[in-house]
Amino acid sequence: MDKGIYCLVLKNPACTVRVGALGLLPFAAGWHCYVGSALGPGGLVRLERHLHLAAHRDRRPKWHVDYLLADPLFSVTYAVSAPTQDRLECRLAAALARGGPGVEKFGCSDCECPSHLLHRSRDPQYEIIGAFAGLGLSPRIKTIITPNAKGIL
Repeated sequence: MDKGIYCLVLKNPACTVRVGALGLLPFAAGWHCYVGSALGPGGLVRLERHLHLAAHRDRRPKWHVDYLLADPLFSVTYAVSAPTQDRLECRLAAALARGGPGVEKFGCSDCECPSHLLHRSRDPQYEIIGAFAGLGLSPRIKTIITPNAKGIL
């Protein structure tokens, strides 16, 4: 079972979503990149848990990103992951933060990062692949495409 880091890429219209203790948050239309760690006992199975929630919306949210995955306005388009034993998720989030704004305090309650959720107006796939490669990782891309409530991406 691989351990590693991942980046979930979601697409959404402009909206406001309640995210646990963070409360109501505004989200700009476009693409959101969530950087996560899968170094725990389940490894990259954590990514599969997120994808299951996005596809079925049948579980209570546990982490900040779960609130977006459970919201019908957000669609997961793909995930990028890489096996590693090193704690590189904060470095990946920092690399992506150089390219645009983040949602303050999102997904980073256990570190000092300003955010682990970054916004883009265009598909950030090449940027994400470059950021993984810049950390010496070999990224794997998994296309998902979970439709939102209206089946629109």
